[in-house]
Amino acid sequence: MNQTSNPAALDKLKLRIQALRAKTIANGCTEDEALSAAAKVAELLDRHDLSLSDVELRASPCERTVYQTNRKKRIPLDDCIGAIAHFCDCRVWREKNADGENVYVFFGLGADVEVAHYLAELIDGAVRAELGRFKTSIEYGRFRHQERHLANASFALGMVASIAQRLVAIKDGRDQANASTGRGLVILKTSVVDAEFDKLGLNLRNQRSSGRMVSMTAYEAGGAAGASLAISPGLGGPRSGTPAKGN
Repeated sequence: MNQTSNPAALDKLKLRIQALRAKTIANGCTEDEALSAAAKVAELLDRHDLSLSDVELRASPCERTVYQTNRKKRIPLDDCIGAIAHFCDCRVWREKNADGENVYVFFGLGADVEVAHYLAELIDGAVRAELGRFKTSIEYGRFRHQERHLANASFALGMVASIAQRLVAIKDGRDQANASTGRGLVILKTSVVDAEFDKLGLNLRNQRSSGRMVSMTAYEAGGAAGASLAISPGLGGPRSGTPAKGN
């Protein structure tokens, strides 16, 4: 049995991920199409993981990838970043770059961090696009000028909260499907990532969440927008692919 994962297979998977990343909103792809592509790449990732033996997974190196927010202040994605990391079996933390801007660092198996960065990119873009549409709505026009900043923040918060909830639910479905193969795939991957993360010697602090004032009208509109995004096709159901290997 090979003691390391197949580099050619992993490189091929990464190329598929990069090809789907190229299918972004900026290139004329709608939010639904882009997020459906994200769902597809997560399915490919599961197939790849299930094709590896436990020994191969344990020998897989961990990597890190950085998502640039290009902002010094909070962005809506902040409230979804943990769900993205959970969805991709990664660890994530926030740092400041040389310009004082917030960046998110995903740490985990190579293909997992690629997918996490891809999802962050798509969700961030989708929230910005949907917020832009909300600002042209009749509902938004009912807010007084001094209320619109709160409306914008509330819409974005409602949307990312909805997306985060869906990501967690989809991940639970994926984990149950993978568990039905008789392997503790998630537990194994988590142990590999945690062991490598401990070697980094980082001292991360949990950020306390503070109470925020929201406009329920805008929050609910954001929640509806998040619920309408197509992030679930291809996930949580039966998958064909290479049968799982044993230890």
